[in-house]
Amino acid sequence: MANLNKVLLIGRLTRDPESRSTPGGTAVVTFGLAVNRTFTRKDSGEKVEETCFIDVEAWGRTGETIARYTRKGRQLFVEGRLKFDSWERDGQKRSKLSVVAENFQFLDAGGGAGGAASGAAAASADGAAGRAPANVGATPQDDYGPPVDDDIPF
Repeated sequence: MANLNKVLLIGRLTRDPESRSTPGGTAVVTFGLAVNRTFTRKDSGEKVEETCFIDVEAWGRTGETIARYTRKGRQLFVEGRLKFDSWERDGQKRSKLSVVAENFQFLDAGGGAGGAASGAAAASADGAAGRAPANVGATPQDDYGPPVDDDIPF
């Protein structure tokens, strides 16, 4: 029997990302994502918008990049998996379903971080050049002024 645990979401951050580290030094970033759905009621013809609020966590370099370049209100595409946690508090059983982000893309230019960039591209751009990720598929003049000479060897 085959299994699949895959989630694709596009939404806006409901709060600034919160960073912490495991005792081993791995970064863990948590944030909320608001995902909207719009539909028309058949009986009344009324347009209705419903919002689903989702808790997301991102580990390692993915989490560090999200924490560095996003803030509340920023639109984000998140690809990940569902995670179910359960615990007991004050004698009552509690549970929570959340998403663990495995890949992501910035979908707006918020905060000067450029446009759409994958998590891997953002991490490599940040680590290699010490700057915010650039737009994927965009020409350099779109965000950074006149065209750049591509023959530069670095």
